[in-house]
Amino acid sequence: MIKKILSSKINDSQVNIALLILRVTAGVLMAHHGYGKLTHFSEMQTKFMDFMGLGMSASLALTVFAEFFCSLLLIIGLGTRFALIPLIITMLVAVFKAHSGEIFGDGQTAFLYLAIYVTLLLKGAGKYSADAVFFKG
Repeated sequence: MIKKILSSKINDSQVNIALLILRVTAGVLMAHHGYGKLTHFSEMQTKFMDFMGLGMSASLALTVFAEFFCSLLLIIGLGTRFALIPLIITMLVAVFKAHSGEIFGDGQTAFLYLAIYVTLLLKGAGKYSADAVFFKG
């Protein structure tokens, strides 16, 4: 038992289970953030950051799209890499614009999500995903 725990050997099954856990955990937690913004949209739209002159409502709508709807796709692993692009952009804005690049301060959570999303973008959804079922890989 100890030998297995201390082993540096990693098989495909372990990687796929790890990707599933990472994908679902990040997706559920981020969807919760997005759901809060979705259900309180009318109250938040006049207080939300106006990113690149898009307007507060449009910036909030894009954030809700990424945080809620793209997170749902991430959870089931459907169109994972495409769903991660808006999430990565949203976290980049959160870290570098909303939190002034303070990755060891208020921007720490956003930076952690960003690292998770980039990792998933590079590796993909894994075997236990809708992508693997529909696209065979």
